Formats: sequence, structure tokens, C-alpha cells
Amino acid sequence: MNVNFEYSKTLAIEGSVMLLLSFIPYVGWVLGIIGVVLLLRSMKEFSGYYQDEKIYQNALTGVKFYIIAVLAAAVAIVGITIGVWSATGFTADFVLTAGFGVGVAAFLIGLVVAFVFYVLAASHLKRTFYTLAEKSGEDSFRTAATLLWIGSILTIIGIGLLLILVAWIFATIGFFTMKSRQYQQYTPQPNGYGATPTSAQPTA
Repeated sequence: MNVNFEYSKTLAIEGSVMLLLSFIPYVGWVLGIIGVVLLLRSMKEFSGYYQDEKIYQNALTGVKFYIIAVLAAAVAIVGITIGVWSATGFTADFVLTAGFGVGVAAFLIGLVVAFVFYVLAASHLKRTFYTLAEKSGEDSFRTAATLLWIGSILTIIGIGLLLILVAWIFATIGFFTMKSRQYQQYTPQPNGYGATPTSAQPTA
């Protein structure tokens, strides 16, 4: 499969930068969506370049789980909003109603589901970054994978968001500094020279 490494790298850089900009209020979510699309495209390209489909498959599965997490969080917000409206009518008075109980239940269930799929999504992206680190030799991807995984777990106490931001900074650095295979160092041989490619000899 003929894959242009520089094109793949450019897509990845643009996507990761867009994800970093997704923290900007109001317009950040739009930039985040664009970033996800660009990154998925780049992971598809890298899968062909490194001949390892797991790079793309883990990234795609991670994005799918992120979508489920976002939908579950949306259900939680809608549930608690309806519950509060049922009990108070958005006034100072509070009356315990069945709608309030259902809303609180939807809120709690939605949060649990969102957290579980958020961690699962981070787990798959961690595998993608570990594979990229192995194939490219860039340790920044390994650092990004670890921070992303820990950050997803610690999101529940807030500090995780900062770790996730730092993780994407390391991922962006990795995309900027990664080199194509022809520029990666050869493994030194006993004779002191780098490995040289050999041509297949015809068989009799």
C-alpha cells in the first residue's frame, strides 16, 4: 500500500493541534470535532504505512466509546434538569415528586455509564499511542498514552483534565518529531556498520 508519510504526519499534527484548541470556550467543540476527524484519517494512513491495522482500529473504537460517553453525559444532564423542574418548577419551592426521583436516577446512571466508556475510550487510545511509540521510536507517544490513561481515571476529581491536556501536548510533540522509516537509525551490526538492505537472490 502506497502511503505518503509526510501527508499522514501533517494530518496528525493538524488534528492534535485542533484537539488542543478544543479547550477554547464556545468554539472549542467545533475545533475538537475537526481534530477527531483529522486524527482518525491520519491513524488510517499510519496503519497502512506501518502495516498494522491495530493503530486505526483502536483509535476508531476509542472515538466510538467517547461518543457513547458524551451521549450518556447528555442524558445525565437532561435527566437532572427535568428532575429539578419537576420538583421546583425552577422556583424556590421544592416538592418531592416521582419526576425528581427519575431525574436523579437518570443523572446517576448517565454519569456512571459516561465514566466507564470514557475510561474504555482512553484505554484504546492508549494502545494506539503505544503502538505508534513502538513503530516510530518516539517516546513522547508512550508518555502521552500513560498520561491519557491516568487522566481519564482522575477526571472524576478534576485533575484528570489537566493530565489529558498535557497528554495531548506530548502526542503533538510526538507527531512533530516522528520520522519516516528511512530516516530511523539502523541497528548497529557487529562489524561496526549499520544494517544494509539485502536483495533477494534468485533460486535455482
